[in-house]
Formats: sequence, C-alpha cells, structure tokens
Amino acid sequence: MEASMSVEQVVQKISELTQQAGEPPRKKQVKKSNPELMKNALYYFPNWDSAIEQSNNS
Repeated sequence: MEASMSVEQVVQKISELTQQAGEPPRKKQVKKSNPELMKNALYYFPNWDSAIEQSNNS
C-alpha cells in the first residue's frame, strides 16, 4: 500500500476536522466520510488514536 498524502497533510486534515467539530473525529465517521484520510493515517500511524494524538501535538 502506498500513501497518497504526506504525514503532515494527514495531521493537518485531522486538526482541521477537530477544529470544525470541536472534538476529534471518530474512526467510524472518518472511515465513512473520508476513507482516503483513514487509509493514509493508518499508513503512517499504528492506529487512529495515535494519529489523533499526533494532530493534537502539532
């Protein structure tokens, strides 16, 4: 599997979604609405929670 987004783009997109919703996006929600983001997040991070954590730290 190859990533179509950079790790910075993944973190930025998660941050944007968090700001829009006021809370981190749920895994199920992202899988449904933005499967490309989910695929890329799991390419760079061991799980969705790690991707969320990284986006909070940036």
